[in-house]
Amino acid sequence: MDLHVSRDFLRGGRSLLPRQWFEPMLLAVTAGALTAGGLSWLIGAHDVADLCWILGTVIAVVPSAIWVLSALRHGHAGVDLIAILALGGTLAVREYLAGALIAVMLASGRTLEAAAQRRASHDIRALLEHAPRSARLRKGDRIREVPLSEVAIGDSVVVGPGEIIPVDGRVTGPPALLDESVLTGESQQVERAEGERVRSGVVNAGGAFEVQATATEKDSTYAEIVRLARHVSAGSAPVVRLADRYAAWFLPLSVATAGLAWAASGSAVRAVAVLVVATPCPLLLAAPVAIVSGLSRASRYGVVISGGGALESLGHVRTLLLDKTDTLTCGRPRVLDVIAAPGQEPAEILRLAASLDQLSPHVLARALVDAAHARGLDLSMPSNVTKEPGLGVAGTVANQHLTVGRHNHGSPSPAWACAADNRAMLDSAAVVWLTVDGHLAGAVLLRDPLRKDAPRTLRRLRSAGIRRLVMLTGDREEPAREIATVLGIDDVHSNLTPADKVAAVHNESAGAVTVMVGDGVNDAPALAAADVGVAMGARGSTASSEAADIVLTTDRVDRLADAVTIAVRSRRIAAQSALSGMFMSLAAMAAALLGLLPPAPGALLQEASTS
Repeated sequence: MDLHVSRDFLRGGRSLLPRQWFEPMLLAVTAGALTAGGLSWLIGAHDVADLCWILGTVIAVVPSAIWVLSALRHGHAGVDLIAILALGGTLAVREYLAGALIAVMLASGRTLEAAAQRRASHDIRALLEHAPRSARLRKGDRIREVPLSEVAIGDSVVVGPGEIIPVDGRVTGPPALLDESVLTGESQQVERAEGERVRSGVVNAGGAFEVQATATEKDSTYAEIVRLARHVSAGSAPVVRLADRYAAWFLPLSVATAGLAWAASGSAVRAVAVLVVATPCPLLLAAPVAIVSGLSRASRYGVVISGGGALESLGHVRTLLLDKTDTLTCGRPRVLDVIAAPGQEPAEILRLAASLDQLSPHVLARALVDAAHARGLDLSMPSNVTKEPGLGVAGTVANQHLTVGRHNHGSPSPAWACAADNRAMLDSAAVVWLTVDGHLAGAVLLRDPLRKDAPRTLRRLRSAGIRRLVMLTGDREEPAREIATVLGIDDVHSNLTPADKVAAVHNESAGAVTVMVGDGVNDAPALAAADVGVAMGARGSTASSEAADIVLTTDRVDRLADAVTIAVRSRRIAAQSALSGMFMSLAAMAAALLGLLPPAPGALLQEASTS
């Protein structure tokens, strides 16, 4: 049965009935025809009974033909085709009761599938409906409500009790009490003090407070999640592949068995009986229900999956590749030291670097800005800011051209820079270099502690079937190796550019299904290259979320282990359900081939096995 396409009747590009009403109405009509025919037969009106059953069968044939044609246009020849042959066959050999029973099975299957899809997409719809659409800006003593698209970085946004934070920002004024359950799935309320970052989509659970916007609407956390959610389909790509995989041999086997029954017995009725019991639509229905239930359950854990295909792939992943920063580490690096070139002041080095990094979403950039605010430094607004994935950012601050990030020493490094490198190596720290007008001016040393849940998460991933864990990072080899040793990671690739990460993903993909987990702009190409890309959407970049198949909306990497466990279980249930349906149909086909199971009892057997 092809479960990929379920279309309404179309006329001029418009549906005759809303999607949510078509399947239930089809079920009501076919069930009504079956019931009316049964009652007529009981009172002896056999002709009226046959007429009712014929009506129910014909009504089911038309939409079934549309479903099959739609599937064929997409290159699928599912076992729905068997249902069409069975319905037509029952009409041809005048087994009208069997036809009406098949019609009810088809309609009930489609109705149950549609209901399962609606249940699975309920959390996604709630996510979309929760999206803020306006904000209240404070300009001096005046507060005015504006469309969310008009909020700019630096604006002061007022958030009243019970309201949703419209954009990412920093708390200004008194602490804020927040309900972050929409993003994290955790019901416990949290408090954010003045200067702490808050994310859009979070509900104000306390009194009114103000937020200074650090991102526009399109670059805020909630907008990233909504963009992905709009593409989430509870339709089931894996069920299509699962059904078609079995249909590849089951469909020709069914037709051949029906032909053999006709040739051996000379009875078309026996051939139709084979086709009737070969229609396993209701039994295969457990497969899509398992997949869409998995999607729904994952969303309740704060894991947004972009469709059934990603869930199925996640269910048999064997190699996991992870970025280091904000994935295995906390993503909240702290500044260890600021080293200035001769003639420069450390405070000025930090101020300039933080000023330029105000517009960068990278976790190291946020650490610089936080450190500058903590030291009371007055930051300047940068201009002409550009991002260079894997290298850092460049821009203008106070008429000086600055770059912040990695630095390729084209000539012998000065003594102070060599000392900074040595210090970073000893402390297993990351180095952020600042150049001013093309000259090295200073370096900031940062260290990012390991996530507390990382060891437990990796153990759970291995128990779920992950055989190989690989770290891909642009960081130095020493801190990367240190973390890998602590966590028991199988292999480490350090000092990688975005292109290097893509190459590493392709190398690992040669023999196994791979999942790449990352958060930054530099991870986006690798996420797109992997079989399944997973973005840390809670604090990751827009680019990484848009390139990913799965987004973790909560800042907890252990949710990935939950998602893998759910995917493995959903896929196992789907496969077991499909196989059981096929084997039961095969047994019934053998009985029908031998003449032991006429069409009407065969249809009743299918109906009984479904219920």
